[in-house]
Amino acid sequence: QVQLVESGGGLVQPGGSLRLSCAASGGIFSIYTMRWYRQAPGKQRELVAVITSGSTTNYADSVKGRFTISRDNAKNTVYLQMNSLKPEDTAVYYCNAVRLKFEYWGQGTQVTVSS
Repeated sequence: QVQLVESGGGLVQPGGSLRLSCAASGGIFSIYTMRWYRQAPGKQRELVAVITSGSTTNYADSVKGRFTISRDNAKNTVYLQMNSLKPEDTAVYYCNAVRLKFEYWGQGTQVTVSS
């Protein structure tokens, strides 16, 4: 059983930056593909960024060039660096770990982009 705890959310002005962290425990972190999702009010949860166990990354078109996903296996942590934030990035951001049939979710962290 893997436990995921997100942190780093908050209120930021448009054009600003935030770095989200997701700390994992209870499993072998390095073997999991890690993903960040987000869900805005009234919308479906959407995939934002992915990093595989081999550190291959992929991004939603809406965040390419602005967001960077990374992982530190020594710290059992995955990060999402978010730059040039826009009001439409406002959402609850969730961390997700997946390997084969096993999938785990964090509780989410709120990101609000507003002036």
